[in-house]
Amino acid sequence: MKEAFITFKQIGTIRTPYYNNAPYQPVDQEEDSFFIEIHGDYVDGLNDLSKFSYAYVLFYAHQAQGRAEMVVSPPWAKGKKVGLFSSRSPVRPNPIGLSVVRIKEIRENMIFISGIDVFDGTPLLDVKPYIKDLDNKSDANYGWLDELDDKDHLTLHIKGIPHEH
Repeated sequence: MKEAFITFKQIGTIRTPYYNNAPYQPVDQEEDSFFIEIHGDYVDGLNDLSKFSYAYVLFYAHQAQGRAEMVVSPPWAKGKKVGLFSSRSPVRPNPIGLSVVRIKEIRENMIFISGIDVFDGTPLLDVKPYIKDLDNKSDANYGWLDELDDKDHLTLHIKGIPHEH
């Protein structure tokens, strides 16, 4: 089957305090300012989004560097090798990122959010509401992470929770 060439439109820009280094995952309790600027043509799409507590943010990981390898070793996984699609590596065949953020406030074309794991100026592709009973899967597991000796410590890294090493 022939590969399709797909084009996306940037609908906004994500603003963060991160310029050279960003966390691996969103940090909900981050104190800095995080917001999304929605481009003018899409502002009406924000109607009633403020009634939700959380949203999915899809973005173009424009600063992801390197060639996507199909077998990777997450930096916190102590040398364990896994398939790319069972990892959260930002270096992918299509550098599309996904984060769940808390919606703090919406003012005009700006969505003020909790911490997000992207660099300042990241192109926004889409925003979708996080709906409690649809998006919370109570039987979700940790997959291959359950096999690691130091799983509890490593999940702190995954969640971006500050801790003692």
